[in-house]
Amino acid sequence: MAVKPSIPKGTRDFSPVEMAKRNYIFDTIKDSFRLFGYRQIETPAMENLSTLMGKYGEEGDRLLFKILNSGDFLKDVSDSELNERNSVKIISRISEKGLRYDLTVPFARFVVQNRNDITLPFKRFQIQPVWRADRPQKGRYREFFQCDADVVGSDSLFNEIELLELIDNVYDKLGIRVVIKLNNRKILSGIAEIIGEPEKLTEITVAIDKIEKIGIDKVTDELRGKNISEEAIEKLRPLLSLEGENKTKLMTLRRILSDSEIGMKGIEELETVTEGFDKIGHLSEVEIDVSLARGLNYYTGTIIEVKAKDVEIGSITGGGRYDNLTGVFGLPGLSGVGISFGADRIYDVLNQLNLYPENISESVKILFVNFGEKEALKSLGIIKKLRENGVSCELYPDSVKMKKQMSYADSLAIPFVAIIGENELSEGTINLKDMHSGEQWKLTEEEMINHLCNIAGESNGL
Repeated sequence: MAVKPSIPKGTRDFSPVEMAKRNYIFDTIKDSFRLFGYRQIETPAMENLSTLMGKYGEEGDRLLFKILNSGDFLKDVSDSELNERNSVKIISRISEKGLRYDLTVPFARFVVQNRNDITLPFKRFQIQPVWRADRPQKGRYREFFQCDADVVGSDSLFNEIELLELIDNVYDKLGIRVVIKLNNRKILSGIAEIIGEPEKLTEITVAIDKIEKIGIDKVTDELRGKNISEEAIEKLRPLLSLEGENKTKLMTLRRILSDSEIGMKGIEELETVTEGFDKIGHLSEVEIDVSLARGLNYYTGTIIEVKAKDVEIGSITGGGRYDNLTGVFGLPGLSGVGISFGADRIYDVLNQLNLYPENISESVKILFVNFGEKEALKSLGIIKKLRENGVSCELYPDSVKMKKQMSYADSLAIPFVAIIGENELSEGTINLKDMHSGEQWKLTEEEMINHLCNIAGESNGL
């Protein structure tokens, strides 16, 4: 018996209708990226593990998909080492490559490798899939697309403000109400200082990044497991639940972190970004959230996360400032800041809220019915002219019963059907049927082309 086909957990197939929706998302984001001056690049699906390991923290390293070396990948591993069953110990000898975990680290590698061919500051965007060996659940996939925009080669906080404006622009176009959450890694460093645990910054940020998922009590338990003192935890708890307007939160932080130089620097940066964004004006809600850490080791300044207001789902956009990322690839001192739109989660949000434009799945505008060889050849000549004018159309390939051909058009929601039979051939006319209203017109070839071109222009906003 044949094995029933399946796909790996955490991955999905997408039908033509679903792809039309996804392309709407990609096209909307891509249009905004270009509007803001970002230029597109692509990087390979797989990277050397030496490029990826150590950039995402211990948890990120665990979630990397490793690719076994070609051929006899166990040839350099002894039987005793295999019997130890220590995969971490032997991974470097059986696997040299891995699937990319995000687009930011490959971008940093790209910048270093192409440093002589790019002009700084360099603004790039990238829309490609990434892979994480995470436990699949609602809104969390093992294969998913990210849509990234980054600026490297500039320390200016105007970059952060512009990225917030870009986020606002995209979600305004998509019709999704969002809250943009902001924090600063320097504030987290300052908090670690004033609670007396500066050397435990990574452990603290990884733990508090889970507050929304597991709650503050379980985060507290995790901190205890990381040997954070009870005194430090008690000092930390109220900081993670600050309330009030953004200005009030900043005032409170100034008072609490007054003895931390790095903490005060983070507050200053956060204030500049929030006030600058407010002066430009925006539709999105903005909230300072001190518990926002995003758990990635490479952030050094502003941290950004976006949540949908009307759907229960994880973050749909995230990002931040990373001053030191290219340094690990031999190019120190190059600052960068970027954001990543989670296209798959945005897709889920749009599906739940039904925010897609009408007729989004329409690809073919007109189907030509096939009555036989002479009629089909005449139709193909007209189809060529329509396509030259930007109207998508097709000829039904087989000369079968008209009912079957009309059912085909109806099932694919094709809005128009063109009928060229013996009478139309002799008269030099075309019978055009509107599949929505049922209305029919007898038109000349030129009249039909003009009619359909006008409709196509209106639907494209021309």
